Amino acid sequence: MTKAGLLTTIIQSLEADLALFFAAAKAAHEAATHEECAPDNKYDTTALEASYIAQGQANRAQEIRVALEGYRNLVLQSFGDESPIRLTALVTLEDEEGNQRRLFLGPYAGGMKIPVDDGEIVVITPGSPLGRSLLGRQVGDELEAGDYGLAATFTVVRIV
Repeated sequence: MTKAGLLTTIIQSLEADLALFFAAAKAAHEAATHEECAPDNKYDTTALEASYIAQGQANRAQEIRVALEGYRNLVLQSFGDESPIRLTALVTLEDEEGNQRRLFLGPYAGGMKIPVDDGEIVVITPGSPLGRSLLGRQVGDELEAGDYGLAATFTVVRIV
């Protein structure tokens, strides 16, 4: 998958997420204001709980809107073997056993997994621990990544 194709896939995924969260926020708002949610007594918090859900859904929808706008305005950079890793790099890491992971360094939507023919590409952000440790690295550089005592050593084998 090309980086332009990857960017298109990320945008489409965010658009689908936005539609989902917008619909969920609308449904939660309608539930919070429905006459059946009117409190029967001072201990009935059904409407209050529904309003909290509606606000949470609306907040998540706003976060997705920001990410979507960021990706729509993103300018993809080209990288070579001597280029340091920075935003929009598509990085291939290899562990000590030869297993490879592909990561896209994007501004938002860290953790999003994009399925491709030969596996997946995971979006990471510069704010994540792995993203921070990748910044400035080049092909051939090694880094340790992982948590909970399960750190592994990876080698940067490709930057696109």
